[in-house]
Amino acid sequence: MASYAIGDLQGCYTPFKQLLEAVDFNPSQDHLYLVGDLVARGPDSLACLQHVTSLQNSVTVTLGNHDLHLLSTVLNNRSPNPKDKLEPLLASSELPAYLCFLQSQPLCTYLPEFDSFISHAGIHPFWDIEQALALSKWAQSCYQGPHAAGFLSGMYGKSPAIEITHDNPQTKFNTIVNVFSRMRFLTKDWQLDFDSKGSQNDVEHLQPWFNHSRFKTSSTRFIFGHWAALEGKTSVRNVVALDTGCVWGGPMTMINLSTNEQIYSK
Repeated sequence: MASYAIGDLQGCYTPFKQLLEAVDFNPSQDHLYLVGDLVARGPDSLACLQHVTSLQNSVTVTLGNHDLHLLSTVLNNRSPNPKDKLEPLLASSELPAYLCFLQSQPLCTYLPEFDSFISHAGIHPFWDIEQALALSKWAQSCYQGPHAAGFLSGMYGKSPAIEITHDNPQTKFNTIVNVFSRMRFLTKDWQLDFDSKGSQNDVEHLQPWFNHSRFKTSSTRFIFGHWAALEGKTSVRNVVALDTGCVWGGPMTMINLSTNEQIYSK
């Protein structure tokens, strides 16, 4: 039995399949953790979701911003962004089942057997793992519940403040979604920045979320995707960046959670 995590698929089915074949992935014995952004921008989001949902109990997804955007687009009957290349997926008769699958997935997960925390974009330095899991569970009840369309429609915007105790449920929801699916740089007072997407050394007045001393001294391994410009490098021993920009011409990256071996698509 083996457990693996893979970086952003973004509709890139062929390299995804290559990685599974490279490790002879066996869904009856192995487990796969996907850090999110299964869809959008790549050539075959439909095939990616078909394959992922076929694995069912052998896969866990931590939703990314593109996955949430897909849910919002469909539930709010909006036109998709042509750049996302979602037309075949949106025309599929199985689309309701794929959306149901995505809504059943969390924003983060913790694997005690590997002392590993996984989410699409990371974890805020001020949140411990127990709190992060509770916030993820609360947000999931929002995008699964009867008011899912409203919560997802209202999640857009660039509010930098971390407001998880706010009286407005939408504000709390937005903060949780922004941290787990959109975060890259933080300001000097650890608030969110939404404009900078380059490498970690690009902006003097900002800092990557994982530069906080908490991560440099923690025994926990933090695994995330979302930030292709990092090219898989964080300079923090136990913080693992898995988005190596497959959709932009780079490889897709998989990590064996037991051995720390990284495998790359061709």
